[in-house]
Amino acid sequence: MAEFSQKRGKQRGEEGLGSAVDFLLANARLVLGVGGAAVLGIATLAVKRLIDRATTPRDEDDTKEDSWKELSLLKATPHQQPRPPPAALSHPILPLALPSGPEGPTDLEPQMPPQLISPVPLCLTFQEKLLAFERDHVVIPAAHVALAKQLAGDIALELQAYLRNKFPELPFGALVPGGPLYEGLQAGTMEHVRLLAPLVLEPGLWSLVPGVDTVAQDPRCWAVRRTQLEFHPRGSSPWDRFLIGGYLSPRVLLELLRKTLSASVYWPAIGGLLGCLIKPSMATEELLLEVQHECLELTMIMLVTVAGANKDDRLLLAWPLEGIAGNLWLQDLYPVEAARLQALDDHDAGTRRRLLLLLFGVCHRHPALRRLGRGHLTQVVLHLGEEEMDWTEEALGERFLQALELLIGSLEQASLPCHFDPSVNLLGSFREEEIDDMGYALYSGLQAPERLL
Repeated sequence: MAEFSQKRGKQRGEEGLGSAVDFLLANARLVLGVGGAAVLGIATLAVKRLIDRATTPRDEDDTKEDSWKELSLLKATPHQQPRPPPAALSHPILPLALPSGPEGPTDLEPQMPPQLISPVPLCLTFQEKLLAFERDHVVIPAAHVALAKQLAGDIALELQAYLRNKFPELPFGALVPGGPLYEGLQAGTMEHVRLLAPLVLEPGLWSLVPGVDTVAQDPRCWAVRRTQLEFHPRGSSPWDRFLIGGYLSPRVLLELLRKTLSASVYWPAIGGLLGCLIKPSMATEELLLEVQHECLELTMIMLVTVAGANKDDRLLLAWPLEGIAGNLWLQDLYPVEAARLQALDDHDAGTRRRLLLLLFGVCHRHPALRRLGRGHLTQVVLHLGEEEMDWTEEALGERFLQALELLIGSLEQASLPCHFDPSVNLLGSFREEEIDDMGYALYSGLQAPERLL
């Protein structure tokens, strides 16, 4: 009698389990589809066989046979992503409680409703990661761009008024803010906003001498020589006070303006008027102004300039050069570089300018690559940009890797010729140790470019 009761209880348990499986699979076809129901059916079958093994003694051969069949069945079943359930069937279905032991059903325990497994997120490609880096670290919000332009314009007006009152005898031109911020080439807020302060030189009293014809023999530079001294002796021009050996010295001029910005201008009053904090930077020989606003921070650089004769595109900067080139003026290639990039992109609706911003953003965030400035990276993009290739957004990742390869090749040879003057080596000022550090960082980045982002 006891054996009959045990068999009858076992039969009822199997009938209850079969009903649960049939009910669950019937609803799974509606909710999960055919593929999902197949996967769920296999999992339910595995649970049933585990219960059977616990209640019925099995031979070792039968167990091995069932095991490899189940594994082969799972491998042969294609994995399908669960489809979202229809609106009418979106409520979860509570499964029936299964027997907890070999003696049949005992206390029923509440079980949680089955949850659909969310699909595993796909790995992003390098192109997608590059565009995400551009969105997060390169692109500046339009509101910040407008605010930065407003602050730069207001500071330029205040500084221009001060210089005219402080040095009425020196004919400075209108201080004009410009540069990458105004041409869509600003990569984040790490780059300086340019504030051009042109010198108004008397026609016929000054001439430009190429740097290769001077003692420095530097093709990047030019000398500004005073002429017509027999007809207009020294002192006839207000700029004669900055002459050294018959040449207009940018070093003396920069020293005067640096003292003026740091000691004479009362920046707290100007900053209070404009709603920001302004202070000159004393950590460098460049004329830098650090501006702090409640919404952003920016750095302005005052660039004293001399325009070329005959209204050509040549623009010379008073830059703190070292050695015998200290009294020479550095040629500013930014205007012609920006114009050429714009022309190339307009021709084929390309992404050369975006590539430049990405390179600048990546290098500026890397401690070893921070030595590569805008000038070096612009020349790399110009060398690539002149070639006929795909410059659409879909190929931006490939162009980025090509730019890294070009940089590595240039560092191996310690030579990056200027696009507009091949005699100028833009890597000539780097030490061998610095070139090795940059080359190693770029080579490592080329092996795993995601680490650079």
